[in-house]
Amino acid sequence: MKKILEYNQKTSKEYGWKPEWLGCKKFDEKLIKEIKDFQKDQGVTQDGMLGPGTFRRLVTDRESKISDYQPDHCKNSDHIVCNGEFVSINWPKVVLWDEGLKLEKGWRLHKGKRDVKTFVNHWDVCLNSKTCARVLGKRGLAVQFMIDNDGTIYQGCDANHIAYHAGGRDWNASSIGVEISNAHSLKYQSWYKKNGFGERPVIENASVHGVKQRPFTGFYDVQIQALKALWEACGNYYGIPFETPLDSSGAMLETVSKDCEHDKFRGFINHFHLTRRKIDCAGLDIKKLLEEMKK
Repeated sequence: MKKILEYNQKTSKEYGWKPEWLGCKKFDEKLIKEIKDFQKDQGVTQDGMLGPGTFRRLVTDRESKISDYQPDHCKNSDHIVCNGEFVSINWPKVVLWDEGLKLEKGWRLHKGKRDVKTFVNHWDVCLNSKTCARVLGKRGLAVQFMIDNDGTIYQGCDANHIAYHAGGRDWNASSIGVEISNAHSLKYQSWYKKNGFGERPVIENASVHGVKQRPFTGFYDVQIQALKALWEACGNYYGIPFETPLDSSGAMLETVSKDCEHDKFRGFINHFHLTRRKIDCAGLDIKKLLEEMKK
């Protein structure tokens, strides 16, 4: 019994699971029984030890109905999920994957709280987050968050999972990503008006990698406010510094950052900070938005 309890305490610390996940309050004989019952339901060896195999099954089962596990003290506010924990976010419209847009593939489980270095901003080049989720699924990709036209934040998977969004193994492993809905082309302005969102702001003087971009649609203000709330929640939980790459003049860098490219930077970045193959999110001045958050 003692060895089983010590083993479960060890894996709990290593993987990040808690007795509460199985309806228990502490590491005791009752918890061992609950683990055995769960193992029986899963058709695996009933040894009461929550090792890697049982952990994967437990996470899969719990995440399939994650909203049911929201603690009572969280019921009157919105939360995102990081490493199985409900993390408060100062935003009124958050939909978790079991009730919204679940990304079935394009990510992998990480045992234990991740060392997240960067938060990467993308635009989805889609008309809405529902379409974005469908496109990601077809491509075998994923992202932890999506922000729709009305500012709704959809969480596609636990923020602790490693999602394939940044384009490189190391970048994916050390980052969290968001796809902000924006079709980019001005030809879609009529679609946004027709569907009740109104015209998007137009970005006319953005430059990326030294190239001036043709005018394109920017983000709605409500999306920017949602983004800042998401930055704050993720930044505080994972200890991501509220910084962004700067150029020699102190303005936000508008091209690849060598530190980002080599996975040495910690802070909030646009996808173009990682690679010259990307231009998103041109026109999104992270430095300015971070300064606004400090006021």
